[in-house]
Amino acid sequence: MNRVLISSVFLFGILLTGCEPEQNVSTGSAQEKIFPETSATVMPSPYEAQTTTQASLLSEPNWAILFAGHDLDSFNSVGDAEWNIIDDYVEASGNVRSFLVTKGHYTNFLLHAEFWPGPGTNSGIFIRNDDPDVITAEGGYEINIRDLNEENPQNQTGSIVNHVPPASNFLSENQWNTYQIEAQGDRILVRLNDTVSVDAELEAHQSGPIAFQINGGLIRWRNIRIRPL
Repeated sequence: MNRVLISSVFLFGILLTGCEPEQNVSTGSAQEKIFPETSATVMPSPYEAQTTTQASLLSEPNWAILFAGHDLDSFNSVGDAEWNIIDDYVEASGNVRSFLVTKGHYTNFLLHAEFWPGPGTNSGIFIRNDDPDVITAEGGYEINIRDLNEENPQNQTGSIVNHVPPASNFLSENQWNTYQIEAQGDRILVRLNDTVSVDAELEAHQSGPIAFQINGGLIRWRNIRIRPL
């Protein structure tokens, strides 16, 4: 009985030894050539990319907060629209052309603003306007919010109205989006959701307030801040 048990244990040990993987495999083995080690870059989702951008912006110095969900003390209201603060955003709706206009005037700056347009919304951000009481695309530069503008495709979301069309057709309705607008000298650089929509040299207007428009539909704004350059 003991001999049978010892033989069985010995045989089992041999089988286990034969099943152990090799520990010393050369770096030039055939297996490595068939299955080479690779690396991949994982691209963040639009929401993750936007969150990362916001975090990096907040960590940089010299940002002035224009709107953070509390009050509209940095703005004058031009027009008849009713602006309502809800949670962390301000919204207006209706077919009434109105603006939130900054009390300050800006020349060279980086602007960060998040917006949520409803279906068919017509809105935009106006910069370097000549007259703070009369905001027009002719009196400054309008970075437009109007998806698939069939009347004038060059004035779609991401464009500078009457000047430069967007690099591609951007769709922004029913979601939060981020505009980053850099104005330095004659150069106007516009990024929509971290993608360049316009990079242009325009010299007609050099300084003025910044205005946030409602001109039809529903628009929401949040996390508006500016940094001088």
